[in-house]
Amino acid sequence: MSTLLIFASSSMVVALILYSIGVFGEKFSGTIQFKHLLFFAGGLVFDTIGTTLMNRIAAEDGGGTIGLHQITGGAALVLMGFHLIWAIWVYNKGDEKAKHQFHEFSLGVWTLWVVSFVLGILLGTGVIG
Repeated sequence: MSTLLIFASSSMVVALILYSIGVFGEKFSGTIQFKHLLFFAGGLVFDTIGTTLMNRIAAEDGGGTIGLHQITGGAALVLMGFHLIWAIWVYNKGDEKAKHQFHEFSLGVWTLWVVSFVLGILLGTGVIG
């Protein structure tokens, strides 16, 4: 296993942990707090690092096809960025109702991200594809 793959995979696992803590911490607390913004941002940063490294590995291996994993992963990354921006807005300007309803969107983005994460594992281990 290459060092680059280890760093990429580790970044994705850290992203999963941080993003999950943010999403479920916000859900269980019932409102969005500053610490959740930090976890969302950390998840986005590590997901971006992992995705960039995985893309580099794929390019070096001659890969370049667009499949379900790339589509869900790309969509999840964009939605994570939007999610963070919206979370900052809701935290700073949103009313109490918006702060309490925010978790519904969070769970949707998290679910898409996890689907892409699992697809990546299944593809990478050869279980599918």
